[in-house]
Parts: sequence; structure tokens; C-alpha cells
Amino acid sequence: MQVFNEISLKHKRGDIFGGVTAAVIALPMALAFGVASGAGAEAGLYGAILVGFFAALFGGSPTLISEPTGPMTVVFTAVIAKLIASDPVNGMAMAFTVVIMAGLFQILFGILKLGKYVTLMPYTVVSGFMSGIGIILIILQLGPLLGQPAPGGGVIAVLQNLPSLISGIQTDETVLAIFTLAILFLIPKKLKQYLPPPLVALVVCTLLSVIFLGTTDIRRIGEIPTGLPALQLPVFNAEQWQTMLIDSVVLGMLGCIDALLTSVVADSITRKRHNSDKELIGQGIGNIMSGLFGGLPGAGATMGTVVSIQAGARTALAGLIRAAILLVVILWAADLTSVIPLAVLAAIALKVGIDIIDWSFLKRAHYISGKGALITYGVILLTVFVDLIAAVGIGLFVANVMTITKLSELQENDVKAVTDPDNTDLKLSPREKEILRDAKGKIMLLYLRGSMIFGSSRAITRKNSQFGGCHTLVVDITDVKHLGVSAALALEESILEMSNAGGSVYIVTTKEQALQRLGKLDVLKNIPDENIGVGRELVLERISEKNTGKSLTDNNVKEPVHSV
Repeated sequence: MQVFNEISLKHKRGDIFGGVTAAVIALPMALAFGVASGAGAEAGLYGAILVGFFAALFGGSPTLISEPTGPMTVVFTAVIAKLIASDPVNGMAMAFTVVIMAGLFQILFGILKLGKYVTLMPYTVVSGFMSGIGIILIILQLGPLLGQPAPGGGVIAVLQNLPSLISGIQTDETVLAIFTLAILFLIPKKLKQYLPPPLVALVVCTLLSVIFLGTTDIRRIGEIPTGLPALQLPVFNAEQWQTMLIDSVVLGMLGCIDALLTSVVADSITRKRHNSDKELIGQGIGNIMSGLFGGLPGAGATMGTVVSIQAGARTALAGLIRAAILLVVILWAADLTSVIPLAVLAAIALKVGIDIIDWSFLKRAHYISGKGALITYGVILLTVFVDLIAAVGIGLFVANVMTITKLSELQENDVKAVTDPDNTDLKLSPREKEILRDAKGKIMLLYLRGSMIFGSSRAITRKNSQFGGCHTLVVDITDVKHLGVSAALALEESILEMSNAGGSVYIVTTKEQALQRLGKLDVLKNIPDENIGVGRELVLERISEKNTGKSLTDNNVKEPVHSV
């Protein structure tokens, strides 16, 4: 595997423009997310520089721009709140340790080549989770929008204190926030092509606050430390290690999903194909470095990536240039950010929260699927008011149960039990129909097709109830593309039921995978080799010849005992 990402000077003009444009967009967003998280504006800048640089250098998606994102900030904010509440002295240091651990998990996912599986989640769950995160981000900004610090304790605490927040509103800061939102929502589309709305809102509203509210005591960012950030060694607490471990897994998984989904968006624009596993390793290295130097966790940022590509970026050089520009800001221009009002940053973060909500799907969810809509809304409520892990876990469980149920219903048509050739839609040759008619219901043909996975086991088991009066079972799995363990065990039950009743069992197939699966489960040990054949008509002919001169209705075969 190539160590570094695709870096080339062939597109240096486009990469330079793309990197500069991405840096311009990243600055206000990094400041806003840093303040919103509670770690400080500098943490946002450190995260934007470190995650962006190392993910671009070692990642697997050439045009991906990585930085602190709304979803990652919301999760990290909750991590900070929990750890500081349990250990006020070391809580912040432990939160950055969680970022390091999340990066280690991302590298592990990449090494294990799990990239292609990370995004295999039902859209109803992803949509609900992301929308819930957007709502959380909006609610957490209500305090700063009203000119007051956000109450500690998360969403519920903010909602409980909302009356007091409203009664103590600081008019000047709220007006600034409203004006910021107006710029973000109303800026003309033509102007957006040249000037990012967050940067326009940040500059314009900061200038207004300095000119007209310079003597007013409004809350501002304040001085940001200049120079390189100090190294923060990992800090662990024996009492909180389990919480830290779970939070790091959640943060790492969310970062993987965020980055890989954005990589897919970048691929669709550039017509390239990213390396998912390599990208996870790059994201992990970026988050480890960010945590070591007190930066926010990050992932692939859709807005920054798309705008960078539109400006001409085609290789990872754009991401490196973006990080270099932000480094210049933190080294020599940090003083310029000290006068930015916190209300302006809160308004920018609130707009991000609004954009995260999946409005397109939510407006149509109940038309597409009532059950799917129920999952989405349920995940939203759990995400906002209960817990992020519980939301995803319960959402995935319910979605998978519904999927299994639907698969079982669909695969009923792929499992057919035939005793009467004139009462089935299964295509049979004239000779096959003749043999089955002559058997007068004593031969059952159990036909399977397609991929027989766990959802099909119930359909196979149901067919056992039709064994009454049958003395010969023919299992035709010629058209089975894949025989799963659950389906094989259901077949074993059918075969053993017929064998234990003294009947005969025949298997028709050409598939090695199916025979190997049945063989490993010892399903074939009681079936003679001559009863395993190729060609359904030939097997039925063999059964007919074997029973010539013998009445199928006059024998000592016991009635099968049904398990269902």
C-alpha cells in the first residue's frame, strides 16, 4: 500500500486555489466549533490544522478536506461535559485522550480493512442520527444566541433553563446573531460562488460590533494563544476508563462514517475512486495528532471538500496548502480573531445544525415507508433526549428486525414445496409432472433458489408442515446461489425429519458451496451417495424406476413427526 496520499504538481494551480478557498471556509467554522464544544476557539483551529494536514498526507481520498465537523463537535461536546463533571481537574485532558483513542480505533478499522463495511447502515438510522445531531447543535447555541453562557448539562439543561435565558436576553448580542443568520440565509447565490457565507458573516458582523458596539460589554472570543500548541500527554482515570473507551469507539465510528460518506461525494464529482481503508488510517493519524496537541476531532467535511474541488483541487496538495494557511493564522494573525463576538460564532454553528438536519428525507419519509419513518423519528428522539449510542443501537436493531421480516416474506416465493404438479407455478418438464402425478402426493419436491440467507430459514421450516403423507423428499438446490448457515440448518431439520420417519431423501444440485456447507454440518451423512445427483428430472426418473412395481401407498414408512 502506498504510504502517502496522491500529491502531484500537475494540478498545482487548481490545488492552490482549492486549498486557499478551503482555508477561508475552515477559519470561521473552526472558531465556531471550538467555542461551541467548550474546548475553546484555539482547539477548533488546532483540530482544523492537524486533522486536515495528516489526513491529507496519509489518507486515501485525494480531494477530501478534513476538519472539525458538526457531528464530531456534538459528540465531543458531550464527552467533555461527562468527563469534566466526573473529574473537574483532569476532565478536559481525558477528553483529548478520547480523541487519541478514537484515532487509534480508526487506524485499526483501516488495518482490518473494514472501510467498505463502515457505511453499511440503513439510511433511516443514518438520517435520524444526523438530524438528531443537528437539533442538538441548534439547541446548544440558544444560550450564546441570547447573549449568555450555555447552561451545563446538555440539551435537557438548556431547555429547562430556556425561560431564564429568555428573561436575561442581551439585546445587542442577539441582534448581532440575527444579523449573522440573515447574511447566512439571504446572501445571493452568485456571491456564494466567490465568497463563503460564513466568512462574509464573520467579517461583516465583527466589524459592525467593533464600530457600533465597541464600548459595549459584549462577549468576544478573547485572546487566542499564538505559536505552536503544547503537547498534551494522554490522561486516564481508572474510574472512567470504560466511559472513555465507549466514547472513543463512538467518536471513531462517527468519524469513519462522516469521512467515507464525504469521500463518496468527492468521487462523484472528480470521477475518481478513493481507498476507504487507507482513508481511515489517515483520519486516525489526524485525530491522534489533534488529540495530542489539544485539538478537536475531525472528519471529512462536505462543504469544504466540494468547494475545494470546484475551485480546481485534484490532489492532496490542496489539503496541505489549506493546513499551511491556517497555521500562518495561528502563528501570526491570532490577535485579529480576539474581537469576534461569541454570538456571531453561535449563529454560524446554528446554521450548520440546520444544514445537518436531513430535511429532504424527513419531508418524504412517511410517504416512502411508514415503518422507516418511525425508525427515523425514533432515532432522532433518542439521539436528542437519551443517548447517541442508544439511538444508533436501538435504531439498528429495529431496522434489522424489520429487514429480516421483509426478507422472510420475500423469500417465501423462493422456497416451493410441490407434491401436486398441477397446482404450482414451478416450471416442470412433462416427464417431471408425470412422475409426480404417478406418485399421488407421496413425493415432495422442495425447490429453493437465489441466496438462501437467514431470512429464508423460516420459509423452509414452514414447508415442513406439508410433509404429511410424503415418503420421499427431493431437495432441489440447483438454483441456489449461496446457502447460508441458517438455511442449511433449516434444510437439515427437513432432511432429518424425513429420514427419521423412514423416508428417502434425494438432493439435486451442481453447486459445490451448497454441498460443502451441508457436508460440514453433517447433513449428508445419512444420505447415500447415489441419492445426490445432477438434474432434477434424472433424479425423479431414478426414484420412479426404484419404485416400479412397488406401491407407494403400501409400505411401512411412518408418518413424519413435525417440529412445527
